[in-house]
Amino acid sequence: MIKKLSILQILFLTGFVIVAKGIDYSEQKDIPYYEDTVRKQDAYIAERCLLDIYYPKQTKNFAVLIWFHGGGLTGGNKSIPAELKDHGFAVVAVNYRLYPHTKCPGYIEDAAAAVAWVFRNIEKYGGNPDAIFVAGHSAGAYLTSMIGLDKRWLNTHNIDANKIAGLIPLSGHTVTHATIRKERGIPNTQPIIDEYAPLYHVRPDAPPVLLMTGDREMEMLGRYEENAYMLRMMKLAGHTKTILYEFDGYGHDMLHPGLQILIQFVDLQL
Repeated sequence: MIKKLSILQILFLTGFVIVAKGIDYSEQKDIPYYEDTVRKQDAYIAERCLLDIYYPKQTKNFAVLIWFHGGGLTGGNKSIPAELKDHGFAVVAVNYRLYPHTKCPGYIEDAAAAVAWVFRNIEKYGGNPDAIFVAGHSAGAYLTSMIGLDKRWLNTHNIDANKIAGLIPLSGHTVTHATIRKERGIPNTQPIIDEYAPLYHVRPDAPPVLLMTGDREMEMLGRYEENAYMLRMMKLAGHTKTILYEFDGYGHDMLHPGLQILIQFVDLQL
């Protein structure tokens, strides 16, 4: 299903996001998600592969949202968007290795390792391992789709990707990422669909997928069309829980309406 939302519709829908009042939160920063043996062998992993967790105190069994930042796989840093705080669920913000300090598939491996860490550890904080959502913007959206659709990355950690409660990529590549094409000397204007394209891994048994992009006339090159094709191919593969939102009047930076819809999506899955 494709939903093209006008500014008025966005204002109407985002007006119904509820803040969980009366809940205290705690935050822990710079938690390593690789084992010490790995970190000691690679200084860049030790420096970069850390996560922050913002979670409700004195409550149990809460949902968890893992958040991957954008930046083209070449920049950016973990942060918890203010819009995602105080809604009754935990938010885990993840740093991962960046090009050119690492190359494909290093950043995908990091994303999978971080998600596996959350599955293994979230109960210690009171979270529900059966209610873990994965989301991100731009490059973070690409990582979200890759580790959620191509099961081999989480299989390395003995985690079934189908245990993810929902995949929420905001304005992400569904073809092979532009930075990976750059690594190979392929121009941005030549799209590739290979094993490093989320589109290559469409399958009927994937978790629910919420795709979001900005206005097709204002987005980055081909971004809306990629996601529309992903929706179509997921449907053809037999997946019945894929939806695409297009935000009229917003470009690639469509986080304001996107995060409001994300919050509603998480609430509806619980």
